[in-house]
Amino acid sequence: MCYIHNHMARNSVTEADLPLFAAESRKFLTISELNELIKGALEKRFDALWVAGEISNFKAAPSGHCYFTLKDDKSQMSAVMFRRQGSLLRFTPENGMAVLCFGRVSIYTVRGDLQFYVDDMEPQGQGALALAFEQLKKKLNAEGLFAPERKRELPFLPRTIGIVTSDKGAALHDMLRIIRDRYPDRRVVIRPVKVQGDGAAREIAEAIADLNRLGTIDVMIVGRGGGSLEDLWAFNEEVVARAIYHSDVPVVSAVGHEIDFTIADFVADQRAPTPTAAAEMILPRKADLAKQLLTLDEQLVKNLEFHLSMLRDAVAGLAKRLADPRRKLRENQQRLDELSVDLMRRFHEKLRRFKDRLAQGAGRLGALSPLAVLDRGYSITHKLPDERIIKDAASLQIGDRVRVTFAQGKALCRVEEKE
Repeated sequence: MCYIHNHMARNSVTEADLPLFAAESRKFLTISELNELIKGALEKRFDALWVAGEISNFKAAPSGHCYFTLKDDKSQMSAVMFRRQGSLLRFTPENGMAVLCFGRVSIYTVRGDLQFYVDDMEPQGQGALALAFEQLKKKLNAEGLFAPERKRELPFLPRTIGIVTSDKGAALHDMLRIIRDRYPDRRVVIRPVKVQGDGAAREIAEAIADLNRLGTIDVMIVGRGGGSLEDLWAFNEEVVARAIYHSDVPVVSAVGHEIDFTIADFVADQRAPTPTAAAEMILPRKADLAKQLLTLDEQLVKNLEFHLSMLRDAVAGLAKRLADPRRKLRENQQRLDELSVDLMRRFHEKLRRFKDRLAQGAGRLGALSPLAVLDRGYSITHKLPDERIIKDAASLQIGDRVRVTFAQGKALCRVEEKE
């Protein structure tokens, strides 16, 4: 607690006329009481007002409450938006965003912090719905939900058609009329839903999942008739976009009029400008199909005639360039004879060179042969019994047996003396 010592009243001023700190008896306020008094005064004076500012230091707590700072070029103030109010926002607040905030000024008595408690928020210069649309579009596009390569072709003349729309609107009546007029034998499964207002987006997402679970739907139309941006907003909700993305059945988005675009249009496999156009897209008129078939038939005939003409020209050109095969055969036979003669000549020439080289090698080997040395009167002496060649008389002993090899014949000898 804190207190201020009051001085005694002076002169003729009564104690009742003096401020709190001048009273004779000391009075005390706890910090909590002081904060509560300030809080009450602030909330009484600033209980409902709009404030313009820029968001910074934005933080979403696990509790769902959002804490941030509102600032301009000269000052700033702490702000808080509780989960209940934040859940009603169509867009996601971000740092640097210029906003208009409706709320009240008060004190967070636990810390004595001055705060602006935000009950509603709108972006400056751009509507909340338009901003929410762009934010979600950017997010889903980054995740690949709009990628062209994941979009599927619609089945040709589907047998069973699913429709997710209101059962009270003119859009359903128009689609059924188109289907009945063109192909009355087609089966239609209608899953009625709310198409605007609270809970509409969730109903639409559940309806898409329900038709997928049936397992008999070939193609699905999801949409409604025209309306304002607010009326069409259910088709801009993330839950609907993800339901379309996860659908195993190809989806045609048909929301509003031709100028209306929704998030559902970007995710769907095909976008139709209106619900009526969606029915016409999946079930073309028989007369149109017959006309298209005739056009394709004529084009096929023209293409065949063109290719046949090209082939005739190619065959004619080849025929002109093609020579008499018998003359070519005779020329090749003559060439073969010439090559055979040349080959035999080359073979014999090479064989002769090999023989000459072999004779030269044999002569050189003969000159190096020890037998050639023996012819000149020399002999080779082997000591017995190990047949070691004797090069030095010192390696012999008296009485050793040796074998002497001559140019012609051999002799067994015994050493009687050595020098």
